[in-house]
Amino acid sequence: MKPFVIGVAGGSGSGKTTVVNHIINTVGGDNLVLLQHDSYYRDLKHIPFEERIKQNYDHPSSLETELLVRHIDALLSGYSIKSPIYDFKNHVRSEEYNSYTPMPIILVDGILIFYEKELRDLMDIKVFVDTDDDLRLLRRLKRDIHERNRSVDSVLNQYEKFVRPMHLEFVEPSKRYADIIIPHGGENKAALDIVTSFISKKAAHTSAEQQKSASEQGENNVKVNTDIHVFESSPSQKK
Repeated sequence: MKPFVIGVAGGSGSGKTTVVNHIINTVGGDNLVLLQHDSYYRDLKHIPFEERIKQNYDHPSSLETELLVRHIDALLSGYSIKSPIYDFKNHVRSEEYNSYTPMPIILVDGILIFYEKELRDLMDIKVFVDTDDDLRLLRRLKRDIHERNRSVDSVLNQYEKFVRPMHLEFVEPSKRYADIIIPHGGENKAALDIVTSFISKKAAHTSAEQQKSASEQGENNVKVNTDIHVFESSPSQKK
């Protein structure tokens, strides 16, 4: 049985991380692979830093979505992947990467993941985290200042020039593709509990099916005297 793919989208600062963490804590990190769309920003090390900071990182073209699609396809087919790591302070892709092996659940997180049809079609369930604009801006300010070493002016300028227009053009319209919309972001405990309860049941079913398949494959291997396996029945995730 193929892994179950969950997409969690929403505007910048909507509370996606809270929802994603709630899913991880409920299902268990050993049962899923988390792929974040913003790890797939295109590598801009070929242009000067002064030019990198002027780029529109909220437009779909800034992301190498085609690579993310290939990685999800690989995991669905039982292959391991090497996911990129992005350096947000310098706007370049790191030389290091995260290695992942197939898991019962693939969790995909990003503001634009529902905009791209090829990516959207890989998802079994799509969750959109909906939060008021003013709250999203406050959260983005705190994050970019403390985690990405940005100034208040640079964050506000970026929000006015890129973030808000791109949200209205690409992110907000993609909400119509969601199977579930969580209003009030990650603070909506009732909605979170419903979503994670469903996902937990699906994860248990998928894991059981994969273990059964792996067991049957193991029996077949014994019959033909071979030690070749596609992947372990309980693969591990490492960084």
